[in-house]
Amino acid sequence: MRSPVIAAIAALLTLVLVLPASLRAETAEELLAALAADGFNEKIAAVERIAASGDDRLVPALDALLAGDLYVRKDDNVPVIGKAQGSTVVLRDALSGSEIGQAPAAELEKIRINNRLRGIARGAIGGLTLFSADPAKRRTAAKAVFAAPQEGLYEVLQRAIERETDADIRSQLEMALAADRLALAAEPAERVAAVAMLAKFATPDIRNLLGSVAQKDADPAVRTAAVDALVDIEKRLALWASVGAVFQGISLGSVLLLAAVGLAITFGVMGVINMAHGELVMLGAYTTFVVQEVFRTRFPGAFDHSLTVAVPLAFLVSGLFGIAIERGIIRHLYGRPLETLLATWGISLILQQMVRSIFGPTNREVGAPSWMSGAFEIAGGLVLTYNRIVIVIFSLAVLAAIAIVMRKTAFGLRMRAVTQNRQMAASMGIRTGRIDALTFGLGSGIAGVAGVALSQIDNVSPNLGQSYIIDSFLVVVFGGVGNLWGTLLGALSLGIVNKFLEPYAGAVLGKIFVLIAVILFIQKRPRGLFALKGRAVEV
Repeated sequence: MRSPVIAAIAALLTLVLVLPASLRAETAEELLAALAADGFNEKIAAVERIAASGDDRLVPALDALLAGDLYVRKDDNVPVIGKAQGSTVVLRDALSGSEIGQAPAAELEKIRINNRLRGIARGAIGGLTLFSADPAKRRTAAKAVFAAPQEGLYEVLQRAIERETDADIRSQLEMALAADRLALAAEPAERVAAVAMLAKFATPDIRNLLGSVAQKDADPAVRTAAVDALVDIEKRLALWASVGAVFQGISLGSVLLLAAVGLAITFGVMGVINMAHGELVMLGAYTTFVVQEVFRTRFPGAFDHSLTVAVPLAFLVSGLFGIAIERGIIRHLYGRPLETLLATWGISLILQQMVRSIFGPTNREVGAPSWMSGAFEIAGGLVLTYNRIVIVIFSLAVLAAIAIVMRKTAFGLRMRAVTQNRQMAASMGIRTGRIDALTFGLGSGIAGVAGVALSQIDNVSPNLGQSYIIDSFLVVVFGGVGNLWGTLLGALSLGIVNKFLEPYAGAVLGKIFVLIAVILFIQKRPRGLFALKGRAVEV
C-alpha cells in the first residue's frame, strides 16, 4: 500500500499535468511559443503574460521581436532568433542565446509586429529588467515602463520600489508606478491619487503626460487635478530652466575664457592685435588629435590618459609657434598696430593652409576619455554633462595658474616691469626682447591648451579658431584690457547673457544683441570693466 505522502504527491503531479495552461503558471517555452500566434491581439496577450511572469530569460526574444529578428520555424512552430546573411539565416536559441545552426530563409517565417505591440513589448522588457543587478539597466527599465504602462506590472513595480536602494532609480520607479495607475486604474479616485504622486516630479515627461490627461480624461475631477498639477510643474520647470541657462552660460563662458585668456596676455599686456590667435588654438586641438592617434595605435589601454599628455604638448607646440611668430615678424612691427593686424591675419591663413595640407580639410575625430563621458540628471530634467563640468574646472585652473605665474614668479615680475616701464626695466638689466618673446609664447601656449579643451566639445578642423577669435576680443575688451579677473568676469557675463537671450532671439540674433550691448558699454567705459594701465611699445 502506498503511503499517504506518496499518494498526495502523485495526486498533485496529476493535477498540474492536467490543468489547462490558463489555470497554471506557463513555462518560458510556452510563453515563447505564444509569440508565434497569427493575430496581433494574441501576440499582445502573450507579451503581457511574459511581462507578468517576471522571467527575464525572455528579454532577448522581446529584443529580437523589436529588432525584427524573431522568426518561427515552419516545421515545428518554435520561435528562434535569426540574423539574415544572404539567403541563409543564422539561428540562435531564443532562451539561451546559443547558436543552433542555420536554415534557409524559406524554412522560416518572420514574426510580424505593429506599433502597438512594439510599445507593449518595450514596457514588458522594462518590467523584466527592473530587478537587474546593473543600475543603468534598472533605470532604463523604469523609464520604459513609464513610457508604456501595461496590465500586470503594478505588483512588480511595488516590489522593485521596496528593493531599490538608489534614490534616483527609486524616483523613476515611483513615476512609472503612478503612470501605470493613471493609465490603467478604473476608479477616478485612483487616477487623482496618481496625478498627485506625479506632481511631485517636475520633468518634461510628466508635464507632457499630465497635459494629455488634462485634455482627454473622461472624469472632470481627474482633469482638474491634472491642470492644477501642471501649473505647479510649469513653475518649477521654469526655475530649473533658469538654472540650466546659468549652467550653460557658465559653460560657454568657460570656453570663451580659455580662448580669450591667452589673448588677454598678447593683446592686453603686449598691445599686439594677434589675428592668428584662433589658429594657435587650432594647433592645440590638432596636437590633441595626434596624441590620441598615437595612444590608439600604440597604447590603447592607456587612452584615458591621452589628454593628460596632450595638455603640455599643446602648450609647447603653440608656444613655440608663438615665439617664432613674435621673433620673426611681430617684433619688427611694435607700435604699428595696423601692420601687425594685417601680418598676423596673413599668418592665420598660412597656418590654416598648412593644417589642410597635412591633415586634410575634413573634421578629425577626437575622442573623450571615459572620465569625461556621460552626464547626470538633476531635478527638472536638467542634464549636466561631465565634459562641460571638467572644462569649467579646467578653465578656472588655467586662470589660477596664469595668475600665480604673473604674481609669484620672477618671470611674471619682469613681464609686469616691462609692461609698466620698458626703459626703466631695460636699465635694470631686464632683457626686454626676451621677455617680449616669452610673454607672447605664454599667451600662445595657453591658446594651445584652450584647443585641447575645445577639441572635446567642437569639431577639430582648420577653421576651428575662426569661431572664437571675435568672441575672444570681445571678452578681453569688455573685461578690461590686460586684466585677468576682468577677462574671467567678461567671459562668464557674455556667456550667461548669450544663453538667456538664445531662447527668445535665437543664437545669431542673440550674438548680435550682445555685440551691440558691448559696443554701447565701451562707448561709456572705453577701458572695460577693470581698467589697467597699458604699455606704449617703442620702436
